[in-house]
Amino acid sequence: MHLNFHCSTYVQFLCFINQIKNVHGHITFLKKKLNLKNFSNINMTNQTKTQNSPERETEQTKQSRHLSIPFQILKELHTPLDQVQCVIHKHEILICGEDNNKHSNEITLLSFGSSLFGKKHTLVMKYVSVWSDISNKSNELNNYNEWVPFTDNYNCPIVIGRDDDDYFGVRAVIGGSNNHLLFITYYEDNISVFDLNTFRFIKYDTLPIDSQILFHCFVSNSENEQGQEMMKTNKQNCQMLLFCNKTGLSIEYDEDKNKFQFYKLHVCRNIASLYKYAYVCINDIILFFGGWNSAVLGTFISKSVHKYSIREDKWTTFQNTLPSPLYNCAAILSKEDNHIHIIGGADNTKTAVSTHMKTKVRVWDSSLLVMICIFILMKHNQTLKQNLLLNIGLEH
Repeated sequence: MHLNFHCSTYVQFLCFINQIKNVHGHITFLKKKLNLKNFSNINMTNQTKTQNSPERETEQTKQSRHLSIPFQILKELHTPLDQVQCVIHKHEILICGEDNNKHSNEITLLSFGSSLFGKKHTLVMKYVSVWSDISNKSNELNNYNEWVPFTDNYNCPIVIGRDDDDYFGVRAVIGGSNNHLLFITYYEDNISVFDLNTFRFIKYDTLPIDSQILFHCFVSNSENEQGQEMMKTNKQNCQMLLFCNKTGLSIEYDEDKNKFQFYKLHVCRNIASLYKYAYVCINDIILFFGGWNSAVLGTFISKSVHKYSIREDKWTTFQNTLPSPLYNCAAILSKEDNHIHIIGGADNTKTAVSTHMKTKVRVWDSSLLVMICIFILMKHNQTLKQNLLLNIGLEH
Protein backbone atom coordinates (compact mmCIF):
# COMPACT_ATOMS: atom_id res chain seq x y z
CA MET A 1 0.00 0.00 0.00
CA HIS A 2 1.35 3.33 -1.01
CA LEU A 3 0.14 6.87 -0.33
CA ASN A 4 1.37 9.64 -2.58
CA PHE A 5 1.32 13.35 -1.67
CA HIS A 6 2.38 15.62 -4.51
CA CYS A 7 3.35 19.19 -3.56
CA SER A 8 4.15 20.94 -6.81
CA THR A 9 5.82 24.15 -5.66
CA TYR A 10 8.33 23.53 -2.91
CA VAL A 11 11.47 21.58 -2.30
CA GLN A 12 10.63 20.19 1.09
CA PHE A 13 11.94 17.94 3.78
CA LEU A 14 9.43 15.35 4.97
CA CYS A 15 9.73 13.49 8.26
CA PHE A 16 7.59 11.77 10.85
CA ILE A 17 7.34 12.90 14.45
CA ASN A 18 6.69 10.31 17.15
CA GLN A 19 6.40 12.75 20.02
CA ILE A 20 5.76 16.42 19.40
CA LYS A 21 4.34 18.13 22.45
CA ASN A 22 3.66 21.75 23.20
CA VAL A 23 3.14 23.01 26.73
CA HIS A 24 -0.38 21.58 26.70
CA GLY A 25 0.82 18.20 25.47
CA HIS A 26 -0.69 18.28 21.99
CA ILE A 27 -0.39 19.88 18.59
CA THR A 28 -2.88 22.58 17.63
CA PHE A 29 -4.26 22.38 14.09
CA LEU A 30 -6.11 24.89 11.96
CA LYS A 31 -9.32 23.52 10.48
CA LYS A 32 -8.65 25.18 7.15
CA LYS A 33 -8.36 22.66 4.32
CA LEU A 34 -5.51 22.93 1.85
CA ASN A 35 -5.79 22.04 -1.83
CA LEU A 36 -3.33 19.22 -2.50
CA LYS A 37 -2.56 18.30 -6.10
CA ASN A 38 -2.41 14.71 -7.31
CA PHE A 39 -3.44 13.12 -4.03
CA SER A 40 -3.71 9.36 -4.55
CA ASN A 41 -2.97 5.98 -3.07
CA ILE A 42 -1.54 2.85 -4.65
CA ASN A 43 -2.09 -0.71 -3.53
CA MET A 44 1.35 -2.31 -3.30
CA THR A 45 0.07 -5.87 -3.53
CA ASN A 46 1.41 -7.71 -6.56
CA GLN A 47 3.39 -4.70 -7.73
CA THR A 48 5.99 -6.67 -9.70
CA LYS A 49 5.95 -6.24 -13.45
CA THR A 50 5.28 -9.42 -15.42
CA GLN A 51 8.43 -10.96 -16.94
CA ASN A 52 8.79 -13.92 -19.25
CA SER A 53 9.89 -16.94 -17.21
CA PRO A 54 9.41 -20.72 -17.21
CA GLU A 55 6.27 -21.98 -15.52
CA ARG A 56 8.32 -24.12 -13.22
CA GLU A 57 11.34 -22.70 -11.51
CA THR A 58 13.47 -24.36 -8.86
CA GLU A 59 14.18 -22.61 -5.59
CA GLN A 60 17.89 -22.54 -6.45
CA THR A 61 17.13 -20.86 -9.79
CA LYS A 62 14.96 -18.28 -8.04
CA GLN A 63 17.72 -17.45 -5.57
CA SER A 64 20.31 -17.15 -8.33
CA ARG A 65 18.03 -14.89 -10.34
CA HIS A 66 17.41 -12.59 -7.33
CA LEU A 67 21.13 -12.28 -6.64
CA SER A 68 22.02 -11.60 -10.28
CA ILE A 69 19.23 -9.00 -10.70
CA PRO A 70 19.47 -6.86 -7.55
CA PHE A 71 16.57 -4.53 -8.40
CA GLN A 72 12.96 -5.63 -8.79
CA ILE A 73 10.95 -3.21 -10.91
CA LEU A 74 7.52 -2.50 -9.40
CA LYS A 75 4.41 -0.82 -10.76
CA GLU A 76 5.08 2.80 -11.64
CA LEU A 77 3.83 5.67 -9.50
CA HIS A 78 0.66 7.47 -10.56
CA THR A 79 2.70 10.52 -11.51
CA PRO A 80 6.38 11.36 -12.06
CA LEU A 81 8.01 12.79 -8.92
CA ASP A 82 11.24 14.79 -8.75
CA GLN A 83 13.11 15.81 -5.55
CA VAL A 84 11.04 13.27 -3.65
CA GLN A 85 10.92 12.61 0.10
CA CYS A 86 9.20 9.69 1.85
CA VAL A 87 8.69 7.96 5.20
CA ILE A 88 7.53 4.48 6.24
CA HIS A 89 4.36 3.94 8.32
CA LYS A 90 3.68 0.25 8.99
CA HIS A 91 2.87 -1.29 5.57
CA GLU A 92 2.70 2.04 3.76
CA ILE A 93 5.18 4.39 2.13
CA LEU A 94 4.13 8.03 2.41
CA ILE A 95 5.56 10.13 -0.38
CA CYS A 96 5.86 13.83 -1.04
CA GLY A 97 7.68 15.22 -4.05
CA GLU A 98 8.02 18.28 -6.20
CA ASP A 99 6.05 18.87 -9.54
CA ASN A 100 7.26 4.13 13.91
CA ASN A 101 4.98 4.44 16.13
CA LYS A 102 4.39 0.68 16.60
CA HIS A 103 1.45 1.07 18.98
CA SER A 104 -0.61 3.71 17.22
CA ASN A 105 -2.69 3.88 14.06
CA GLU A 106 -1.59 7.44 13.38
CA ILE A 107 1.62 9.36 12.88
CA THR A 108 2.37 13.07 12.60
CA LEU A 109 4.13 14.28 9.46
CA LEU A 110 6.07 17.53 9.24
CA SER A 111 6.94 19.11 5.90
CA PHE A 112 9.10 22.20 5.64
CA GLY A 113 11.44 23.83 3.14
CA SER A 114 11.57 26.56 0.54
CA SER A 115 11.33 27.14 -3.17
CA LEU A 116 14.29 28.03 -5.34
CA PHE A 117 13.42 31.69 -4.73
CA GLY A 118 13.28 31.39 -0.93
CA LYS A 119 9.54 31.24 -0.18
CA LYS A 120 9.13 28.98 2.85
CA HIS A 121 6.40 26.64 4.02
CA THR A 122 5.87 24.66 7.24
CA LEU A 123 2.98 22.18 7.20
CA VAL A 124 1.85 19.36 9.44
CA MET A 125 -0.46 16.38 8.97
CA LYS A 126 -1.97 13.82 11.34
CA TYR A 127 -2.03 10.76 9.13
CA VAL A 128 -4.25 7.71 9.59
CA SER A 129 -3.92 4.85 7.14
CA VAL A 130 -6.40 5.10 4.28
CA TRP A 131 -6.81 1.34 4.67
CA SER A 132 -7.77 1.46 8.36
CA ASP A 133 -11.29 1.28 9.83
CA ILE A 134 -11.24 4.93 10.84
CA SER A 135 -10.80 5.96 7.19
CA ASN A 136 -14.35 4.76 6.57
CA LYS A 137 -15.76 7.09 9.21
CA SER A 138 -15.73 10.52 7.60
CA ASN A 139 -16.83 12.31 10.76
CA GLU A 140 -13.69 11.06 12.55
CA LEU A 141 -11.36 12.22 9.78
CA ASN A 142 -12.02 15.95 9.91
CA ASN A 143 -8.55 16.62 11.35
CA TYR A 144 -6.69 13.83 9.58
CA ASN A 145 -4.91 13.28 6.25
CA GLU A 146 -4.69 16.91 5.18
CA TRP A 147 -1.81 19.35 5.25
CA VAL A 148 -2.46 22.32 7.54
CA PRO A 149 -0.21 25.16 8.72
CA PHE A 150 1.99 24.32 11.70
CA THR A 151 0.70 26.44 14.61
CA ASP A 152 1.54 27.11 18.25
CA ASN A 153 -0.75 26.96 21.30
CA TYR A 154 -2.42 30.22 20.28
CA ASN A 155 -3.10 29.16 16.70
CA CYS A 156 -0.33 31.40 15.38
CA PRO A 157 1.48 29.96 12.33
CA ILE A 158 5.02 28.70 12.91
CA VAL A 159 7.51 28.99 10.06
CA ILE A 160 10.67 26.94 10.50
CA GLY A 161 13.62 28.97 9.23
CA ARG A 162 14.74 32.59 9.23
CA ASP A 163 14.08 34.91 6.30
CA ASP A 164 17.65 34.65 5.05
CA ASP A 165 17.97 30.86 5.55
CA ASP A 166 18.14 29.08 2.19
CA TYR A 167 16.27 25.77 2.57
CA PHE A 168 16.58 24.75 -1.07
CA GLY A 169 17.90 21.16 -0.82
CA VAL A 170 17.56 21.08 2.99
CA ARG A 171 18.01 17.87 5.01
CA ALA A 172 17.01 17.17 8.63
CA VAL A 173 16.74 14.44 11.27
CA ILE A 174 14.86 14.20 14.57
CA GLY A 175 16.63 13.32 17.83
CA GLY A 176 17.34 14.44 21.36
CA SER A 177 16.67 12.74 24.70
CA ASN A 178 12.91 12.83 24.03
CA ASN A 179 12.97 12.96 20.22
CA HIS A 180 12.04 16.62 20.51
CA LEU A 181 14.89 18.24 18.58
CA LEU A 182 14.94 18.86 14.84
CA PHE A 183 18.49 19.05 13.44
CA ILE A 184 18.56 20.97 10.14
CA THR A 185 21.48 21.14 7.68
CA TYR A 186 21.21 23.53 4.76
CA TYR A 187 23.00 25.67 2.15
CA GLU A 188 25.80 26.68 2.20
CA ASP A 189 27.37 25.35 5.40
CA ASN A 190 24.73 25.73 8.11
CA ILE A 191 23.34 23.54 10.88
CA SER A 192 20.63 24.53 13.37
CA VAL A 193 18.54 22.94 16.12
CA PHE A 194 14.79 23.57 16.44
CA ASP A 195 13.01 22.56 19.66
CA LEU A 196 9.66 20.97 18.73
CA ASN A 197 8.34 21.44 22.28
CA THR A 198 8.98 25.18 22.55
CA PHE A 199 8.77 25.95 18.79
CA ARG A 200 12.06 27.86 18.99
CA PHE A 201 15.52 27.57 17.50
CA ILE A 202 18.00 26.88 20.26
CA LYS A 203 21.23 26.64 18.25
CA TYR A 204 22.84 27.92 15.04
CA ASP A 205 26.29 26.83 13.92
CA THR A 206 28.56 26.66 10.88
CA LEU A 207 29.88 23.38 9.47
CA PRO A 208 33.70 23.20 9.13
CA ILE A 209 33.66 22.48 5.38
CA ASP A 210 35.32 23.92 2.28
CA SER A 211 32.39 23.50 -0.11
CA GLN A 212 28.64 24.05 -0.03
CA ILE A 213 25.99 21.48 0.87
CA LEU A 214 22.53 20.92 -0.63
CA PHE A 215 20.59 17.81 -1.63
CA HIS A 216 23.05 15.94 0.57
CA CYS A 217 23.02 12.86 2.81
CA PHE A 218 22.22 13.57 6.47
CA VAL A 219 21.38 10.66 8.79
CA SER A 220 21.28 9.80 12.46
CA ASN A 221 23.76 7.19 13.57
CA SER A 222 21.53 4.56 15.16
CA GLU A 223 22.39 1.00 16.05
CA ASN A 224 18.98 -0.35 16.97
CA GLU A 225 16.30 1.56 15.06
CA GLN A 226 17.92 1.45 11.59
CA GLY A 227 18.33 5.17 11.19
CA GLN A 228 14.95 6.37 12.48
CA GLU A 229 16.15 7.43 15.93
CA MET A 230 19.29 9.06 17.21
CA MET A 231 21.94 6.95 18.83
CA LYS A 232 22.83 8.48 22.18
CA THR A 233 26.48 8.16 23.20
CA ASN A 234 25.25 9.11 26.66
CA LYS A 235 22.07 10.69 27.97
CA GLN A 236 22.62 14.03 26.27
CA ASN A 237 24.85 13.27 23.25
CA CYS A 238 23.58 12.44 19.77
CA GLN A 239 25.52 11.47 16.66
CA MET A 240 24.82 12.28 13.00
CA LEU A 241 26.63 11.78 9.69
CA LEU A 242 26.69 14.12 6.69
CA PHE A 243 28.00 13.53 3.14
CA CYS A 244 27.93 15.79 0.09
CA ASN A 245 30.42 15.59 -2.78
CA LYS A 246 33.87 15.42 -1.17
CA THR A 247 32.56 16.48 2.26
CA GLY A 248 32.18 13.91 5.02
CA LEU A 249 31.39 14.79 8.64
CA SER A 250 30.63 13.00 11.87
CA ILE A 251 28.60 15.37 14.05
CA GLU A 252 28.08 15.08 17.81
CA TYR A 253 25.62 17.23 19.71
CA ASP A 254 25.75 17.64 23.48
CA GLU A 255 22.17 18.40 24.51
CA ASP A 256 23.13 19.47 28.03
CA LYS A 257 25.77 21.97 26.85
CA ASN A 258 23.97 22.83 23.59
CA LYS A 259 27.24 22.35 21.72
CA PHE A 260 28.37 20.67 18.48
CA GLN A 261 31.58 18.81 17.79
CA PHE A 262 32.64 17.96 14.23
CA TYR A 263 34.99 15.27 12.91
CA LYS A 264 36.00 14.96 9.26
CA LEU A 265 35.43 11.65 7.48
CA HIS A 266 37.14 10.15 4.44
CA VAL A 267 35.12 10.18 1.20
CA CYS A 268 36.18 7.80 -1.56
CA ARG A 269 37.02 9.13 -5.01
CA ASN A 270 34.15 7.28 -6.74
CA ILE A 271 31.47 9.23 -4.86
CA ALA A 272 33.35 12.48 -4.12
CA SER A 273 31.82 14.24 -7.14
CA LEU A 274 28.22 13.11 -6.50
CA TYR A 275 25.24 14.62 -4.69
CA LYS A 276 21.44 14.48 -5.15
CA TYR A 277 21.62 10.73 -4.54
CA ALA A 278 19.12 8.52 -2.73
CA TYR A 279 20.47 7.24 0.57
CA VAL A 280 19.37 5.05 3.45
CA CYS A 281 21.04 4.24 6.78
CA ILE A 282 20.66 0.62 7.90
CA ASN A 283 22.34 -0.41 11.14
CA ASP A 284 26.05 0.18 10.57
CA ILE A 285 25.99 1.12 6.88
CA ILE A 286 24.77 3.89 4.57
CA LEU A 287 23.81 2.97 1.01
CA PHE A 288 23.90 5.55 -1.80
CA PHE A 289 22.02 5.11 -5.09
CA GLY A 290 22.68 7.17 -8.23
CA GLY A 291 23.32 10.91 -8.02
CA TRP A 292 24.33 13.97 -10.03
CA ASN A 293 28.01 14.27 -10.96
CA SER A 294 28.96 17.87 -10.24
CA ALA A 295 32.51 17.47 -11.58
CA VAL A 296 31.40 16.92 -15.18
CA LEU A 297 30.38 19.77 -17.46
CA GLY A 298 26.87 19.33 -18.77
CA THR A 299 24.68 16.55 -17.42
CA PHE A 300 26.16 13.31 -16.12
CA ILE A 301 23.87 11.17 -13.97
CA SER A 302 25.18 8.16 -12.09
CA LYS A 303 23.58 4.72 -11.72
CA SER A 304 26.25 3.49 -9.29
CA VAL A 305 25.61 2.06 -5.83
CA HIS A 306 28.03 2.84 -2.98
CA LYS A 307 28.23 1.69 0.62
CA TYR A 308 29.83 3.37 3.62
CA SER A 309 30.58 1.28 6.71
CA ILE A 310 30.29 3.53 9.77
CA ARG A 311 32.15 1.21 12.13
CA GLU A 312 35.02 0.47 9.73
CA ASP A 313 35.13 3.92 8.05
CA LYS A 314 35.29 2.05 4.75
CA TRP A 315 33.77 2.66 1.30
CA THR A 316 32.63 0.08 -1.25
CA THR A 317 31.57 0.64 -4.86
CA PHE A 318 29.43 -2.22 -6.19
CA GLN A 319 29.58 -3.81 -9.63
CA ASN A 320 25.80 -4.07 -9.57
CA THR A 321 24.14 -0.78 -10.48
CA LEU A 322 20.70 0.79 -10.83
CA PRO A 323 18.90 -0.26 -14.05
CA SER A 324 19.34 3.30 -15.37
CA PRO A 325 20.90 6.63 -14.28
CA LEU A 326 18.86 8.39 -11.59
CA TYR A 327 19.09 11.40 -9.27
CA ASN A 328 16.77 13.37 -6.94
CA CYS A 329 15.19 10.04 -5.97
CA ALA A 330 14.49 8.71 -2.47
CA ALA A 331 15.40 5.44 -0.76
CA ILE A 332 13.59 4.00 2.25
CA LEU A 333 13.77 0.74 4.18
CA SER A 334 10.74 -1.49 4.71
CA LYS A 335 11.46 -3.44 7.89
CA GLU A 336 8.60 -5.85 7.21
CA ASP A 337 10.45 -7.66 4.41
CA ASN A 338 13.92 -6.06 4.57
CA HIS A 339 13.61 -4.42 1.17
CA ILE A 340 14.86 -0.99 0.15
CA HIS A 341 12.44 0.95 -2.05
CA ILE A 342 13.82 3.41 -4.61
CA ILE A 343 11.18 5.99 -5.54
CA GLY A 344 10.83 8.77 -8.10
CA GLY A 345 13.63 11.07 -9.21
CA ALA A 346 14.83 12.28 -12.60
CA ASP A 347 16.79 10.62 -15.42
CA ASN A 348 19.77 11.74 -17.50
CA THR A 349 17.52 13.98 -19.60
CA LYS A 350 16.47 15.85 -16.41
CA THR A 351 12.96 14.44 -16.85
CA ALA A 352 10.98 13.49 -13.73
CA VAL A 353 10.22 9.76 -13.64
CA SER A 354 7.60 7.57 -11.98
CA THR A 355 10.12 4.87 -11.07
CA HIS A 356 9.41 2.48 -8.22
CA MET A 357 11.75 -0.45 -7.60
CA LYS A 358 12.94 -2.46 -4.62
CA THR A 359 16.03 -4.44 -3.69
CA LYS A 360 16.91 -6.82 -0.87
CA VAL A 361 19.11 -5.41 1.88
CA ARG A 362 21.21 -8.57 1.99
CA VAL A 363 22.35 -8.00 -1.61
CA TRP A 364 24.29 -4.96 -0.39
CA ASP A 365 25.10 -5.92 3.20
CA SER A 366 27.05 -9.19 3.38
CA SER A 367 26.84 -9.20 7.19
CA LEU A 368 23.15 -10.06 6.89
CA LEU A 369 24.01 -13.05 4.69
CA VAL A 370 26.45 -14.25 7.35
CA MET A 371 23.74 -13.89 10.02
CA ILE A 372 21.29 -15.84 7.84
CA CYS A 373 23.85 -18.60 7.22
CA ILE A 374 24.63 -18.87 10.95
CA PHE A 375 20.91 -19.08 11.74
CA ILE A 376 20.40 -21.81 9.12
CA LEU A 377 23.44 -23.71 10.42
CA MET A 378 22.21 -23.50 14.02
CA LYS A 379 18.77 -24.68 12.97
CA HIS A 380 20.32 -27.52 10.94
CA ASN A 381 22.49 -28.61 13.89
CA GLN A 382 19.48 -28.49 16.19
CA THR A 383 17.54 -30.73 13.79
CA LEU A 384 20.47 -33.19 13.61
CA LYS A 385 20.67 -33.27 17.40
CA GLN A 386 16.94 -33.96 17.71
CA ASN A 387 17.14 -36.74 15.12
CA LEU A 388 20.13 -38.26 16.90
CA LEU A 389 18.34 -38.27 20.25
CA LEU A 390 15.27 -39.77 18.57
CA ASN A 391 17.37 -42.56 17.02
CA ILE A 392 19.06 -43.30 20.34
CA GLY A 393 15.65 -43.50 21.96
CA LEU A 394 14.43 -45.95 19.31
CA GLU A 395 17.51 -48.19 19.72
CA HIS A 396 16.81 -48.48 23.44
